[in-house]
Amino acid sequence: MNVPVYQKLTGHPVAGQLASIPIRVAGTLDARLAGPLEAFFVRHRERLVWLHAGMFLFFLAVIFVPLLLPEAAEDSTPLTNFTRFANYAMWGLWFPLVFLSVIFTGRSWCGLLCPMGAASEWANKRGLQRPIPAWVRWEGTPIISFLLITLLGQTVGVRDHPEAVAEVFGSTLLAAIVLGFVYGRNKRAWCRHMCPIGLLLGVFSRIGAVQFAPKRKKSGGDRFTEKGVCPTMIDIPRKEESRHCIECFRCVNPQSQGGLFLRLRRPGEEIEQIRRHHPNPYEVGFLFLGTGIALGGFLWLVLPQYQQLRQAVGGWFIERGWYWIGESGPWWLMSVHPERREVFNWLDFTLIVGFMLAVMLLLSLLLSLTTGLSAWLAGRLGADRGLAERFVELGYQYAPVAMVSLVLGLGGELFSPLTTLGMSAAMVGLVKGGLFSLGLFWSLYLGRQILIHQGLRGHGLWVPLLPGVTGSMLVGLAWWPAVFGI
Repeated sequence: MNVPVYQKLTGHPVAGQLASIPIRVAGTLDARLAGPLEAFFVRHRERLVWLHAGMFLFFLAVIFVPLLLPEAAEDSTPLTNFTRFANYAMWGLWFPLVFLSVIFTGRSWCGLLCPMGAASEWANKRGLQRPIPAWVRWEGTPIISFLLITLLGQTVGVRDHPEAVAEVFGSTLLAAIVLGFVYGRNKRAWCRHMCPIGLLLGVFSRIGAVQFAPKRKKSGGDRFTEKGVCPTMIDIPRKEESRHCIECFRCVNPQSQGGLFLRLRRPGEEIEQIRRHHPNPYEVGFLFLGTGIALGGFLWLVLPQYQQLRQAVGGWFIERGWYWIGESGPWWLMSVHPERREVFNWLDFTLIVGFMLAVMLLLSLLLSLTTGLSAWLAGRLGADRGLAERFVELGYQYAPVAMVSLVLGLGGELFSPLTTLGMSAAMVGLVKGGLFSLGLFWSLYLGRQILIHQGLRGHGLWVPLLPGVTGSMLVGLAWWPAVFGI
């Protein structure tokens, strides 16, 4: 392909070696859609501030207006009561759909719509702009942020009570603004380093169909830099991974020879070729831990064994005269809503946190064992690189099944309109089961492709793939109550 043809297809002028630039092939979906989409967002990116402002006001209304309204009637619906609408908008639409959206649009939510990131950046432009400290830049910081927010959300009842929604999301918004005001220079330190949901969306964006690729790629691997136009501190010419890219389009200029350009790709392509896209052990660890703690947050609500455990532990404390275990704690730490017939005590708080952490550690251990066995077997059969590197690469295979599990388990309200439309519970279960099956088979496919890129072929693929199958099935069995309600 010569330079004029490339320019006609992509709109990007070319200088230097054309081979260093990914090519859009004429007639492909990428060539037909990516150029016009890129041109549209570049043309209107200065107007995104109004979209951010609108989302910010809507977000404030959803989390705070229900506090000012009278108690919702039990027979009210999202169409007749704003409190019900706000709850459904948060947990029936936003939570599941923002995860599903990464398959089609990557982290577009973060760059185009998220009110927290926009508010943090707005505060940064008017703030102290101090250097970002090492404890913020540590890659474990967003993991801890996610775990703490998830635990707090469960103990205060964030899915049921408007006060809890205001506390969790309001405090998170405040933290984003404060961090932005203090640290960074025209950057989004919050989005890169501390957002509880940012890393989760970042991991799943690796299976997305959208990539922002350098026009003139530099060698040396993906790097962090506070210089340049990128608000999440990506070294643009060395960009290799999708997880930190919030798709703000500031690095995209169709008339420039540098920067990035929008490319549409096959979903899952980045994980299939993960060794070329900066695999990260923190990311894999978070994938295991995040899936586990979310699973624990669902199972304590539905398993009768949890209630049996609660009775046994409570009885053990009472027998010893430790009656404080039955007293309620502060409202900001646990759910205390007698008017709604829900009052947690220290026994509830301790068991919920302990149960979620135990499930998290157990699932993480099981996935680590299956992944480690896959990596060891692959090495025995001739795969390249060391055991640790193969482990990290193979850990990414669970991304699809983990994402679908989160949507089914914690975003189950997305499917509630199906029953309103006349579908039985069994039919809704089949819909959920079908979605989970897609995630399961996609994970198995990704595991196979990763092993191929590690150098395995033919019958040598299936032996190390079996532990991955086992790990994916374990995730499926653990989320069985979410899929079929039993």
